[in-house]
Parts: sequence; C-alpha cells; structure tokens
Amino acid sequence: MSLMGEYINRKLSVPELESELLRLISEYNKLRDTYLFVYAAAIGKPIPTIPLEQADFYVIRDLLAGKKGLQKVDVYIETPGGSGETAEEIVRFLRNNFDTISFVVSGEAKSAGTIIVLSGDEILMTETGSLGPIDAQIKIGRSVVSAYDYIEWVEKKRKEAETQGALNPFDATMVAQVTPGELGSVFHALKFAEDLVVEWLIKYKFKKWTVTKTRKIPVTEEMKKKRAEEIAKELTDHSKWRLHGRSIKIDDLEEIGLKITRVDNDPKLAEIVYRIQTVCRLLFESTTTFKIFATQDNKIFRYAVPVEALIRTPKMQTPDVVVIEQKCLKCNTVHKIYAKFAPNPQIDIDFKSKGFIPFPKDAKIVCKCGFEIDLLGIKNQIEMQIGRKVIIQ
Repeated sequence: MSLMGEYINRKLSVPELESELLRLISEYNKLRDTYLFVYAAAIGKPIPTIPLEQADFYVIRDLLAGKKGLQKVDVYIETPGGSGETAEEIVRFLRNNFDTISFVVSGEAKSAGTIIVLSGDEILMTETGSLGPIDAQIKIGRSVVSAYDYIEWVEKKRKEAETQGALNPFDATMVAQVTPGELGSVFHALKFAEDLVVEWLIKYKFKKWTVTKTRKIPVTEEMKKKRAEEIAKELTDHSKWRLHGRSIKIDDLEEIGLKITRVDNDPKLAEIVYRIQTVCRLLFESTTTFKIFATQDNKIFRYAVPVEALIRTPKMQTPDVVVIEQKCLKCNTVHKIYAKFAPNPQIDIDFKSKGFIPFPKDAKIVCKCGFEIDLLGIKNQIEMQIGRKVIIQ
C-alpha cells in the first residue's frame, strides 16, 4: 500500500496529522543525530504568498534562534522559489549560528529554493526530489517574472529589430516601456543569484573537498572556484533546461559536478522523509494550510483566508450578530455559521433553530468530507469591520 493510501485509511484528524509530522521529525533527528527544520509550501495552490518571502525568514529565525547550542541542523525544503534576498538572509542566519547545514529535498526546491540548497554542506535528495534553474524573480509592473526570461525576451526583440529593420506595433509598444534602469536591475538580479551560488559552493559545499576523486590531486581554491563557476553557469543556462520550472533531478546534478546523497539508498531514512512529504501533502490537501514551519518542538502553520465566505451583517449601526455562509473548498458544501457580539442567549436559540452553528472556539470547522476550514482570517475581518469582539462560547 502507498503511504498516502495508508494515511487515508487510518483516517487521521488534522491534529493527529500534525502530531504525526512532529513524531517523524523526532525520528529523523534520532536517525541522523541532527535537528530537522521543515519548511514546506503548498506548491500549486493559487495563493500569492506561496513563494519564498521575507516573512518566512522571520519565522525561520524565530523558531531556530533559541537553538544556537546546536552544531548540526538539517532543513527539509519544498518551495517554488521566490525572493533571492530572502534566500540570502536565511542562509546567512543559518551559517552564523550553526556549524553544519544539510538540505533535504523530496519535492520541489526551485529557483531561490535551489540557491538555498546549494549552500549546504550536504544535499540529500530522494528520487522524487528536484531542483530548478537558478533565476531571480523580479517585479515588472504588476507582474512577477523570471529575470532570465525577461532578458532573453528583450534580447530577442533587439535582434528582430536589427534583422527586420522594425518591430510590429505591439512589440514596439512593449519595448518602448523598457527603461535602461529597469533592464539593468533585472540583469543585476540574475547576476546576484549566480554570484551567491558560486560563493556558497566554494565556502560550504566544497569545504571538505581536498583531493580529486579519480586522480587524487590536491584541490586548490582556484579549482574550487572554477568548479563552482561551471556549476553556476550550467544552472543559469535556461537554453539547456528550457523552462524556468524545469525539474533537475539527481542524475542531472551529478552530471554537472554536484555530489548528492541519495536518500533512497538508506531505507530507514527514505521512509521517514517520504512520510514527512506525504503528511505535508495531506495537510495541504485537507486544510487551508499553505505553509508549514516545523521542528520536533514547535510548529507554525500559515492558513489562507477562504474567499468563498458570504458574510451578512444586519443593517444596524452596532449589530449583535453576523451570519457567515462558508463554502468548503473541497466539496462545495455550504456551512452556515453565526458570530455574536452580545451575551444574549436568544441569539443562540434563534440561529440554531434555523440550522446555523455558533462560531467555533478554535476558529476551525471540519466539513463532512474531512476538509478543515480555518476561519481565523474571517473572524479578524468581521471584528475589524464591526469594531467589536466575537463572543466565543
């Protein structure tokens, strides 16, 4: 039976899945004699803050700041990429506080995630794990785009103008909006990502590389620099990988000169890592959770605010109750909830008789399909609009 099938058959509640994640982290720590930090994002959910952002750094720092006595930390990472500056802050923090940093990849660690992983003393990957081409995500107008793709598009249009003498009206209009300053910032963003990779490979990944594998020749700093530059060049060559989101697997990474620890060669370690990945997926699929930060001691989950909620407020200056019709994101069942602001028992009698349920104590409801809906964001929104606190029974 698959791990996903096993967990589904066990019918674990969300709190039980959360406890299982912490248990697995503890088992991992015992096996590897380390301290594992899990950072996972729900790749694919249509939420703007899924990519790596500065707020993530603050959470990572907060959870690990009290662990400075540790020598070794492993980081399980799953992210579509995001801010290169945040990637730099995360790595600087880890390196300033811990001696040995290893990264575990069983899902996707793309773009800025790849940059972070390449700073590790050791990179552990399962067969399902993948990195991606090195790139920088930059904001152009209202959109966030790949720096490499943007530069490539501008260069393509420049060549077209040279060979054809002119561009079509649409392309000419688009190119006219590109300023030298904007183009320069895009170029520097891409170069920034490449420089970080070269610096970190030399300083951390190659620090124990003292002799060559076949000829047993002493490794010099110049040799490390050359190898790092070659790897960075390969990973920034989008003409080779074709797509910004391309999955670069273990064999690809070893082919360009990176040493990867194959998790699947250790059955005990592989089972724990695959279970961590599966539990994270189940939490993403059965709740509004979109980011997980967890150690064996603590966990912080980020929840999306459901947009399907219909909030009805009575037409009075200071209402004593509002009603919420919240649609389940999985099965579309509508849950009828009331939130009251006055300690009036008649409100409960009236709304319960109409099939409404009181606002839950933990701000969460579990649908009949098993999907957990977090209502904390809705509660905050209501309290801000009404200017009164919801009374929790």
